[in-house]
Amino acid sequence: MSIFHFCCDAEIGRKDNYSRWPKLPNVYHMKKILIADDDDLVRDAVIKILEMFGYEVTDVDNGQSAVNILNDKFDAIILDINMPGMDGFETIQAINKKDLGIPVLFLTGAGSMEYAVKAINLGAYDFITKPIEDLDLFDVKIKRAIEKRMYVLQEKAYKTNLEKEIQAKTKELAEKNILLREYSDQLEISTVNAIHTLQNALEQKDRYTAGHTNRVTNYSLMIGKKMNLPREEIIILERACQLHDIGKLIIDVSCIQKPGPLNYKEWQLVKKHPEVGQSIIKPLAFLAREGIVIRHHHEWVNGNGYPDGLIGDQIDILAKIVTVADSFDAMTSMRSYRVNFSKKKALEELKRCTNTQFDEKTVAVFNKIIRDVNINKIHSNDRQKILK
Repeated sequence: MSIFHFCCDAEIGRKDNYSRWPKLPNVYHMKKILIADDDDLVRDAVIKILEMFGYEVTDVDNGQSAVNILNDKFDAIILDINMPGMDGFETIQAINKKDLGIPVLFLTGAGSMEYAVKAINLGAYDFITKPIEDLDLFDVKIKRAIEKRMYVLQEKAYKTNLEKEIQAKTKELAEKNILLREYSDQLEISTVNAIHTLQNALEQKDRYTAGHTNRVTNYSLMIGKKMNLPREEIIILERACQLHDIGKLIIDVSCIQKPGPLNYKEWQLVKKHPEVGQSIIKPLAFLAREGIVIRHHHEWVNGNGYPDGLIGDQIDILAKIVTVADSFDAMTSMRSYRVNFSKKKALEELKRCTNTQFDEKTVAVFNKIIRDVNINKIHSNDRQKILK
């Protein structure tokens, strides 16, 4: 029985035709179908067939109305091709822009297969030839379209859930990374403080070197900040200063406190402390750069320093800073084997040894910032801490 036969039967009141057709199992109960066709007779007939198969139908007589009422609640769309205003092809293009993933089936008359091909190229899921003569085939096509819609919705739900899970896992990992980073930072700080404490303990054994590390650290940070070094560099510089003499832990205290000149053997032992210092902290990977600064804080820019005899730019800028600060504090501090220099004399010595032992730019920066610093007060405060 064709669609037009069904329409004619309905028009003449043959209600028994509707009732005598076998009703299929209502697997797709209340699935929503949108149909757009300007032919009232055809549209009404399709509506009755769809309702017979258990679908909820919404109908309009033009493409624009279909686009206007379309939402993601529909499971399939049936479009006529030849409609006034917005035809079927224009309608499906507008539907595609909404990106709802609803299958579209086209109604096409016999002999218009080229229209069907065009419709498929525009993204139509299938086409239905009218008049509709094979109701089983019609039902199969609708069911397949709805199955595709169900698949699209399931895939969308899966992707949405997957995205939510990924976001949740990403957030969880980010929070754990923050905790690990905080723990790592605290561990690094604790490690540096522990080593620094050992070095301070060593200094306290000798009243001449007490406070040396803190003063070198302060002088070096003054230089680094005046040079506008990045914050990360300042942190490395501070750590390197705090640990720069850690290698002296292995040196006999008698060498450090000896009131006179060191003999050759003693001097060779003292000269090992930069290398030993780097070796002590080498297992701590986060202090790799600091290890380089520690190793090279006795290098000279002319290559006559130790332990590697580096020249000029081969020496890390942070090591050049520590060299100046370390030497200045050594010259202005009381030693068991000599009287300390005045600030003026120490600065003159730095200038005299510029471009041989010391980096010219570093000395120039330090000379500017140290002018207004009362180093006698700094040393006095350190001595008072020792007495306490």
